[in-house]
Amino acid sequence: MTTDDSDERLRAAAFAYLQVLSERPVGVATWRELQEFRFEGSRIPLIGQKGIRKVRGLDAALTILTTYRLRPEDRPYDDSIGPDRYPRYKWRGEDGAHPDNVALRRAMELGKPVAWFEGIESGIYLIHQPVWLVGEEPADRQFVLALDQTLRDQWQPDAFMSAPDLALRREYAEVVVRQRLHQPMFTRRVLTAYRGQCAMCRLRVRPLLEAAHIRPDSEGGDPVVPNGLALCSIHHRAFDSLVVGVTPKCLIKVREDVLRETDGPTLRYTLQGMHGVTLAVPRRPDQRPDPELLGERYKRFLEAV
Repeated sequence: MTTDDSDERLRAAAFAYLQVLSERPVGVATWRELQEFRFEGSRIPLIGQKGIRKVRGLDAALTILTTYRLRPEDRPYDDSIGPDRYPRYKWRGEDGAHPDNVALRRAMELGKPVAWFEGIESGIYLIHQPVWLVGEEPADRQFVLALDQTLRDQWQPDAFMSAPDLALRREYAEVVVRQRLHQPMFTRRVLTAYRGQCAMCRLRVRPLLEAAHIRPDSEGGDPVVPNGLALCSIHHRAFDSLVVGVTPKCLIKVREDVLRETDGPTLRYTLQGMHGVTLAVPRRPDQRPDPELLGERYKRFLEAV
């Protein structure tokens, strides 16, 4: 494969394969699945031990990888979000002329989309695709990533933008990063920590499970497991609307007026039956709900009773 046509066909086929994986209920891909992609009769792994995947015979990188570590600070590279709210992806090493960095730069120069695999646990990856490399910051040894075509088209260094345009772009970028990067990562990590069950009713039907913020992200709540609860759709809605609350000691409380209502089995078992039940929490203490955040949220619940 040496032609631009081969590159286009390979990317289209790879992205179609990844789209199928990402649309499944689990919404993630395993290392083995990313190894098993086939193109025109040949197996072409989409992921390797290195963070940057370049297919032999093609100039531009095809995929990039952010390695999973139990603690983000232990990752070998400090990929981050820039002040303009665009994600950054670090060079490999410190040499800008390294072949992997050259492959990334070539993808940027040619406007080629890449797929980004973000490790959320060992051998399990969220898929972000397509994304584009739109800028390079050699002093920081990193590239700038755009998560959609609008951000790709809007990209230019901050110094070349007016203050109002920069503010609008930053606001839009923040929304996109939250929706495409932080929220999927938050959801998967919370559901994994809670072993795929609702913390209130213990339901294990994965398509009906969601990650609820204790402190809403609109109020600065961080997308981290101690700020989350795995809840089924009904209990997520009840928690958000303050129909149910959770004490700092993880006891579930139901609003008094709801406890007094008389209705069918849904009310009796799904809501009233939760009153006084203890949350099912993660095994690891560092993943359990933050008592301070629960207390903050429970205060609101009491004010709504």
